[in-house]
Amino acid sequence: MAFNQNFTVQIVIRTTLLLMSMVAFAWLLQYPHMRFNQLTVALLVVLQAGGLIWYVQKTNRALERFFLGIRHGDLTMTFQQPSGGRSFRALEASMQQVLEAYQQVKVEKEAQYRFLQMLVGQLPIGILTLAGDELVLMNQTAASLLQVDDTRDWKHLQAQHPHLTKALENLGDHGRTLVAPAQDAGTGHLAVAVSTTIILGKPHRLISLQDIRTEIEQQEIEAWHKLIRILTHEIMNSVTPIASLTETLQDMLTDAYGQPKPYTTVTADNLDDIRFSLNTIHKRSEGLLSFVDKYRTLSRIPRPAMGSIHLPTFFDHLSNLLTPDLQRQGITLTTTADDTALTIAGDAALIEQVIINLVSNSTYALQATQQKQISLRAYAGDRHTILEVTDNGKGIPPKEINDIFIPFFSTRKEGMGIGLSLSKQIMSLHGGTIRVQSVPGQGASFQLYFKKQS
Repeated sequence: MAFNQNFTVQIVIRTTLLLMSMVAFAWLLQYPHMRFNQLTVALLVVLQAGGLIWYVQKTNRALERFFLGIRHGDLTMTFQQPSGGRSFRALEASMQQVLEAYQQVKVEKEAQYRFLQMLVGQLPIGILTLAGDELVLMNQTAASLLQVDDTRDWKHLQAQHPHLTKALENLGDHGRTLVAPAQDAGTGHLAVAVSTTIILGKPHRLISLQDIRTEIEQQEIEAWHKLIRILTHEIMNSVTPIASLTETLQDMLTDAYGQPKPYTTVTADNLDDIRFSLNTIHKRSEGLLSFVDKYRTLSRIPRPAMGSIHLPTFFDHLSNLLTPDLQRQGITLTTTADDTALTIAGDAALIEQVIINLVSNSTYALQATQQKQISLRAYAGDRHTILEVTDNGKGIPPKEINDIFIPFFSTRKEGMGIGLSLSKQIMSLHGGTIRVQSVPGQGASFQLYFKKQS
């Protein structure tokens, strides 16, 4: 406001003086003998006109210098020169304040950028940022995981790690996947996640890489220990009585020197004991053979014959199949499809087997429940179509919920412990997953996740 007032006053004064000089020059032209005065006043008009033009353009020059400095990032200029005149001091002071504020913002942003750069560099997770095919950012962890220099050449990375870059292309703008070490040598087991954001109108893909090799190896070791423990338990349950009964038979049929006893010394009671022992050995042997057969079943799941499964129709079929037996046990079965057009891609026979396994487990969990209920529900999630089997039985104890998918793990005396493990493998063959939620005393819910059909 002060600049505008001073500038206006200066323009008025200069314009008035210029007009007065021009009037004087016009008046002097009437007197030819006053040639010297005419030249003097003419020179004064020229100087005043030039001064007025220079004074007006001074603002433009200052603003041009100001904007060019900002455009090129030159914040070292100053507008606090004493020669600027009183009328320009307010403008120059304002421009100087803007420059200082802009410089402060730039310093703060630079400090924030350096801090974020240091933070990203210290992260134990590899970070990459892509803008189109330009590799904008790669932190040290990513360079170490991929065993490359801190390069900005995406094509170089594509040539060195084709499977990883192909997996990233398949993920598109969002998603997660795993890259195994066999696919790209030296990368380890990488958990890869991709998300996309818009920065200055341009899409940027943020890629995170995490080496989960140690975690996978630890889980594999724990899984093997659990499996060996269960296998040992099942085999020892059969082998121990067989070995004991065989030793008893040897005692009955041989003397103290290990020689066969005469047949005449074998009494009727001995024969009954021998028959009982042989019958027991036969049963335990059959149990062991059944166990091996179940193991073979678990390791020989056929490849799915993929097709489109219309879930409401599929649920009607399951209801007709399961309801008679469930009614005899006093169990109510309900089926619900949130959308009559829901479909999944899969092998109907194998998915049916998974549902039957889950329902069978639910019937066991419902034995002590008064109002026994099992529900089948199909609904659509954000990225998956989900089949849910829920019961209101006794639930799963927290200490067992992490073991229920291990082969041959079972809390039932007559159970072989392969149903859930088999179901998990079938879901894996379909590119899906199986999850469980349970509250002891309130029931359990198993969810089957299938990728949505495009």
